[in-house]
Amino acid sequence: MHKQYYVYIMANARNTVIYTGVTNDLKRRVYQHKEKLTVGFTSRYNVSKLVYYEVFQDIENAIAREKQIKGGSREKKVQLVNSMNKEWRDLYEEL
Repeated sequence: MHKQYYVYIMANARNTVIYTGVTNDLKRRVYQHKEKLTVGFTSRYNVSKLVYYEVFQDIENAIAREKQIKGGSREKKVQLVNSMNKEWRDLYEEL
C-alpha cells in the first residue's frame, strides 16, 4: 500500500488569512487545526477552513510543492483555491 501525502491550504472564516501545510493524514491534520490542538499560526489566527489540497505519492514532491506555494504571492494562492473551490467552502466534510 502506498502512502499518500497532501499539500493543503486553509483559511479563516473571512478568507483574509491563508495557511499552507503538508501532511500524510489530511483529515487528522485539519481536525487538529480546527480544534486548535496545536499552538501556532493557525490557532492564533483562527484558521480552520480547508479550502484546497493536492495529493502526492511521495513526500519529496509534496514538500517541494508546499515550498513552491508558500513562496508564491497571496494572489497566486487565491488563484489556486479559486481553480478548485471558487466558493471557498470548507472541504473537510468531503474528505
